[in-house]
Amino acid sequence: MISKPYPCQFNFSAGPAMLPKEVMEKAKDEFLNWNDTGMSVLEMSHRGKEYMSIFKKTEENLRELFNIPNNYKILFLQGGAITQNFMVPMNLIQGEDASYIVSGYWSKRTFNDAQVFGNINLAASSESDNYLTAPKYEDWNFSPTDKYIHFCLNETIHGVEYFEDPNIENVPIVVDMSSTILSRQVDVAKYGVIYAGAQKNIGPSGLTLVIVRDDLIGYSQKETPTTFNWKIQSENDSMINTPSTYSIYMAGLVFNWLLDMGGLDVIEKKNIQKSKMLYDFIDNSEFYYNEINKSNRSRMNVPFRMIKDELTMKFVEDAELAGLYQIKGHRLVGGLRASIYNAMPIEGVEALINFMMDFELKNK
Repeated sequence: MISKPYPCQFNFSAGPAMLPKEVMEKAKDEFLNWNDTGMSVLEMSHRGKEYMSIFKKTEENLRELFNIPNNYKILFLQGGAITQNFMVPMNLIQGEDASYIVSGYWSKRTFNDAQVFGNINLAASSESDNYLTAPKYEDWNFSPTDKYIHFCLNETIHGVEYFEDPNIENVPIVVDMSSTILSRQVDVAKYGVIYAGAQKNIGPSGLTLVIVRDDLIGYSQKETPTTFNWKIQSENDSMINTPSTYSIYMAGLVFNWLLDMGGLDVIEKKNIQKSKMLYDFIDNSEFYYNEINKSNRSRMNVPFRMIKDELTMKFVEDAELAGLYQIKGHRLVGGLRASIYNAMPIEGVEALINFMMDFELKNK
């Protein structure tokens, strides 16, 4: 049973996305004076002892939270996940072969961006199906001599997600986890490289995480700039240049929030509850619909449309008046989209469903 409309405002943006209220309150309390130093984190030298204590604790907490093995390096980089479209092949391919899986807009863009670095093969694609599903692992057509296989775990625009870790030996798996990282536990050891932009489930934009297995470091092309070189970055604790200090601090607060909650098993249960509630409502409606194959429906990004597609902008405008923001679908696909990352409370989903029910009654 859905409760009465929640008297609050909720941000359903796909990214930069909402952050946990507790994290924002903590950042507010510490903004002018962190730990009685008289300094804001914004003002600290990234090499000073005060900031280094923040940095080291952030890395320790991420390693604990995500169960990252000791033979993996954690890099706190800049440039967004899109920069990894270039950094991955620069650091791994050595002018040889790699295979890419295309399951939506972002993985297709990654595939296209990598073309100049070697023989980039299309191992599987669901484009002909309008990305209503994700190519199954067993259908990936790659070579055992590939330097790596790349795929995207969750597509924010099309709302397509993989829910199982691939079981592929001998060829390193590189995965873009930007929009689903820390929403559930994964087996990090199944992957050679995990990367993610921060602005979905981790913190503010400006920070990119790269988790890379030790044996994959040290193979960059000679033309690779120092800031793009994983080996140089790992040898310098991600500080070959000034890192995104405040974004790293905020990420640390988010990691603490997740640990205090009970970790990724707890947040996964909440995410399953939220997404199931919204999908169930859509599936039982004759006014709204979602076409994504049910086995690949994203828990993080729920795209949907109305039978009366001409009402889309009215829906967006009325939703904003009701305090529900950023519901408009991506400009490439249109329609509507609700992004319900870790920080979105159950009350936000309830408020959206109540609004959708009301809008349907008024616009049948």
